[in-house]
Parts: sequence; C-alpha cells; structure tokens
Amino acid sequence: MSLKSIILCLAAVTSIGAAADHLVLLHTNDTHSNIDSDARGVGGILPRKAIIDSVRKAEKNVITIDAGDMVQGTLYFKYFRGDVEYPLFNMMDYDIRVLGNHEFDNGMEELARHWKDVKATPLSANYDFSKTALKGVFKPYLIKKVGGRKIGFIGLNVNPEGLISKENYTGMEFKPIIETANRWADVLKRQKKCDLVVAVTHIGYSSMPDRENDVDLARASRDIDIIIGGHSHTFVDPKTPEKTPYWVNNADGKPVLVAQTGKYGKNIGYINIDLENLKDRKFEYEYIPVTDRFSPDAYSKEIREFLKPYRHVVDSVNNVMVGYSSEACPNSLGAGPMANFAGDAGMWIGMQIADSLRKAGRDVPPVDFAIMNVGGIRQPMPKGMVSEGLVLSMFPFSNRVQLLRMKGRDIIETMSIVAPKGGEAVSDEIAVVTDDEMRMQHVLINGAPMDPDRDYVVATIDYLAEGNDDMVPMKRHELVYRDEPEVSYRMLRYLRNLMELGVPVNPDPVPRFFRNYKYDMKQ
Repeated sequence: MSLKSIILCLAAVTSIGAAADHLVLLHTNDTHSNIDSDARGVGGILPRKAIIDSVRKAEKNVITIDAGDMVQGTLYFKYFRGDVEYPLFNMMDYDIRVLGNHEFDNGMEELARHWKDVKATPLSANYDFSKTALKGVFKPYLIKKVGGRKIGFIGLNVNPEGLISKENYTGMEFKPIIETANRWADVLKRQKKCDLVVAVTHIGYSSMPDRENDVDLARASRDIDIIIGGHSHTFVDPKTPEKTPYWVNNADGKPVLVAQTGKYGKNIGYINIDLENLKDRKFEYEYIPVTDRFSPDAYSKEIREFLKPYRHVVDSVNNVMVGYSSEACPNSLGAGPMANFAGDAGMWIGMQIADSLRKAGRDVPPVDFAIMNVGGIRQPMPKGMVSEGLVLSMFPFSNRVQLLRMKGRDIIETMSIVAPKGGEAVSDEIAVVTDDEMRMQHVLINGAPMDPDRDYVVATIDYLAEGNDDMVPMKRHELVYRDEPEVSYRMLRYLRNLMELGVPVNPDPVPRFFRNYKYDMKQ
C-alpha cells in the first residue's frame, strides 16, 4: 500500500475530529529491539517510521510517546548494547519517553550514556536519580499547549525490586506508583491548570496482581484522564473490550482510557482527542497495524543507511546453523515445551560444569535438577534448522549459570510461588503437582516427594539466585560455583552437541506443573 493510501485510511479513522481542533497521541511500548520486520512482514522500524510520518502529514497536532522497554531481545542489543536502538528512536522524533525495566540491563552507567542523548523528553515521577549519573536527566512531568489547551504528562515506572538486578540500579530511589501519580496529577490539574492529564507508564496493564498496575492506577485516580502503558505486553484491543477493557472508572466514577499496544512494535496506538469537549472525555482509541506494505520510497533513507553495517553483522550470525528442531515451540509464559527445553538444557549445562570441575580436582556434588526463567526466553523456536542468531536471541540476557546448594524446603517454597503463575522452566527431574487453580500441592524429584530437610544442588542463573521474578527463597542458598560464559553461549554448546551426535532438538511436551488426580488418590 502506498503512503498516500495510508494517509487516506488514517483520515477516515480520524474523521470525528475534522470539524474541530483535536490532538492525536501515537504510542508504542515494549518494542524490545525488534528493528526488522518478522517473517510475516509484521513490525519493523522502517514501516513504523513511515506510519508515524504519514500521520504527522495528515494531522495538525500529533504527539508521539514510547512507554518503555525499547531494548533487549534481539541480536541488535546483544551485540551493540543500545547503539542501534537509541539513535533510531532519535531519528523517529519521539516527543515523550519513559524507562522500561530492560533499559537497566547493562547497568546505570550505560543507561546514563544513552539517555543523556535522548532527544525526546524523558519522564519519571517515581524514580529518583539524584544520587546517580542520571541526575537532572528525567522530569516528573511535561506540559504541552495544543489548540489552546494545556496537556500534562506524567512518567511512571515499575517497582524494580525483584525485577531488575540491584547492581543495575544502584543509587536510584523508587517511590510508590499510585501515591506519586495522584500527587503530580493534582499538581497538574489544580496548580498548573492542565485541561487533560496523561500518565505514561511502564507498570503493566492488570496481569501483575502483586504489583501496582494500570487498572489499579485508573481506579485509584481522580485527576488522570488517560493512561498509556507498557511492561505486561498486553494488547488492549478496542474491538474486544470484554477481554481487556480500555475504559476503567476512577475513584469518582469517571471513565479513564487505558491503552497498551502489545509487544515488538506490531501496532501503533492511536488516540484521537476532541479538544473542544474534554470534559465529555470524547477520546477515540484505535490501533494501526505495523506491516511491511509500503513502497520503497516511503522508507527513511537515513535509517536504511544507518542500519547497513549493523544488519551485516546480524545477518552473518543468523546464517550459522547450530541445530535442528523436530517441532515448532511457541514462546509462551509458563510451563510448556519451550520451558521444558530450557530446563533440560540448563540441567545439561549444570552437569557439564560439575564434571569439568571434578576433572580439575574440585569436590562438587552431582546436580539434582535445573530451574531457568521462562521470562528469559525471548523468541520462539521454529521447526527446522536453528541458527546461532536465533539461539542468542532466544536467550539474550547476560546471565551466568550458577550451581547452588539449597534446602528442600526453600525449593518447595519457590515452586509454591511460581506454580500459580503457570510454572517455570524446570528440568525433567522435577514434577510439581497442583490443584485446579495451579496452587502447589506437592513437589516430586525423580518421582519421589522432595525432602524439605535435604540439601539439593540446583543449576540456575544468577538472576534467579538473587531472588528476582519473585523467587525470594532462591536467595537462601550456598553458592557452589558461578560460571563465566553467558548462558546463551552455553546454550549454543548444548545445541551443537546434539547436532554433532545427530540428535534433533525434540522438546518434551509433557507438563511439569500439572494436576495429578492419581497422585492425590494415593495419599
């Protein structure tokens, strides 16, 4: 489809505002270093830029917003540590940006290096950076005057505890989300006389019951009119409001628009605001699918030239084959074939490390099982050949494998935390028996009940050993050994070993977190 056609389509979408001044908010979230379109032609930085430019040409008042996690998840970040994504976002001329948790993945100094050069206005009302290298970079709010109206924006960020490695946000102080949001919204409405208040958040839609989220914020607010969010990868589809409501009543019973566009840059959120009827909250919420449907001349020459050397590196890594998968494994949160693959690979890695240490004269006990984190798997595994690039994208984080000595009771408590979330990536030595609501009932190891008083050796990653992903009991361990290579390179060795043996990857589909009636009947 040509750029002209896109403009015509967008003009049709925004027809309600044709007779009066209106404002268009374009927003993205959780693009996670997805620079290129996928195999289906979905997403990609060039089509996204073309769409944003077309809206700017078609509309008088446009503000572009990103709600965080623009990095991490592909080879671009793995190899270039943000040197691709940050310049690209500057080229796209975003107006407002907030931090996601993955912006912290390389530590505070790297974060400061990039965000000091961000052209958009960086917002954060509840992260205090005054004792860090980011002092003075972020503002709690921004006011823009549009069509004679004052529009206030507040930036809000997720609680880093148990989500971001502590060493990566040293010196930063976190302030409660809802309390902070309501305080600044009151300032904007009453002191600054804003006609509209928009909260730009990276806290999740509603899928984080143990953390403050966008729905909680909407219900607890009085002065916030719109929430543009990220973090949970929720696609708030206006076509299916029964699944993900995008109107949530606030503390006074007034509707608050809550929007989020999913993940990986597949959609651009489109909020049309009638500036002459703000009290009536006549906001229209739509989304624009990002697809590779443009003619070549619609794409930014500046971006294409900038990407050439980086794409050359990425393409070269993607052309190296390291294995073959007999089945396609979708990447989904919770237990499943992909989680089983990661858990079994973690067990193999742990056993290899232990064996090498014994050969070097170390007294290392056998590894009993492995637990990895499903959230650390960022790409699906297709049926067929598996490339080096895919493996590095599947496991992009700079985690290291650790061997831990843990009490059975602490492992059991860990499983009681992860089971209600759908389970985790555990090796096939482990089976977790649950009730109908996925609450843990029993933990079995090699078919027998786990002994709460026994010591077990666990292969895992440093991120979980720190108690992150709410696995606080994992912190109660004795460190046996910390590996040096990143886990992704250990995974490559696992795949190559299978290929050398002529064995395909054959992920186990049998659930390791399950309701087992027969086991219950024997008790």
